[in-house]
Amino acid sequence: MEKMKLKMLYSDLKSDIDVIEKELETALNSSSHMINDASLHLLQAGGKRIRPVFVLVSAKFGQYNIDQMKNIAVPLELIHMGSLVHDDVIDDSDMRRGRRTVKAQTNNRVAMYTGDFIFARALEYVTSIENPRVHQILARTMVEIVNGEVIQIEDKFRVDQNLKDYFRRIKRKTALLIESSCELGAVAAGVDPKNVRHLKQFGYYVGMSFQIVDDILDFVSTDRQLGKPAGSDLLHGNITLPIILLKDDPTIQRFIQRAEHGFVTEEERMAMLEVVRKSDAIKEAVKISNLYLKKAMKEVEALPNNPMKKKLRDIALFIGKRKF
Repeated sequence: MEKMKLKMLYSDLKSDIDVIEKELETALNSSSHMINDASLHLLQAGGKRIRPVFVLVSAKFGQYNIDQMKNIAVPLELIHMGSLVHDDVIDDSDMRRGRRTVKAQTNNRVAMYTGDFIFARALEYVTSIENPRVHQILARTMVEIVNGEVIQIEDKFRVDQNLKDYFRRIKRKTALLIESSCELGAVAAGVDPKNVRHLKQFGYYVGMSFQIVDDILDFVSTDRQLGKPAGSDLLHGNITLPIILLKDDPTIQRFIQRAEHGFVTEEERMAMLEVVRKSDAIKEAVKISNLYLKKAMKEVEALPNNPMKKKLRDIALFIGKRKF
């Protein structure tokens, strides 16, 4: 049902999204059968394509041209996909979206090179864009994403982190790429600087909400809905917002200690989930996510009249209220 709602939101963009899907398939084609199979496996796992959609919608505030926009949308989605492959190696994850990860299907070395190949393809695609500002924004984005990945490794199982640490991490992990999708779509389409700023800020606020909701769903959803064990973030040492709000709870502290040494039982996982689900931490995290959504809506209101304003609102609300 949720996926059908999302497709309905994108329905008037379907033909252009189909163009991007075909370009992604072309971009992931490699002369190496091993990398080719791994890349296509990732593509076939699907995804919400949030980043390409924000490129397209933002571009519609300017001079829209799908032949140009695909060369922005495709590399941004490739960067996202490549980072997922690397994430699964770092977290030693075997499942994503209910499917085996590239790392699980092959091995860590093949997965890392597959991620590198996808990043390289992203850089290759953007070379067709002449605007140097596009290259500067994309380069800055990639640098910050890598910094964010390193920070996430440094923060694993670190129970003394605070909200500032968490927000800094998710900005680099998720929000920055969504922010850049909105900014790059607008810049490439020649949107005036004032509205580029509004779209950029909208993307940042929506991206922050998106990741907070992801972190909430990791605890409140079922294993089946997630396509992986609920609580996987904490199992891998990623201290997310609900846990920061609950870090003084003895059950949570004990779980983190045992997870760090790889000794968690299924009973302990279920006990941890029950504590989180019954706590006020989930409600508090939802409130924080909604504050970011409210800020995003203010940025939309500041944009000029355009049919895409409603599209931005609808997608942002879907992201903030989604159940998967």
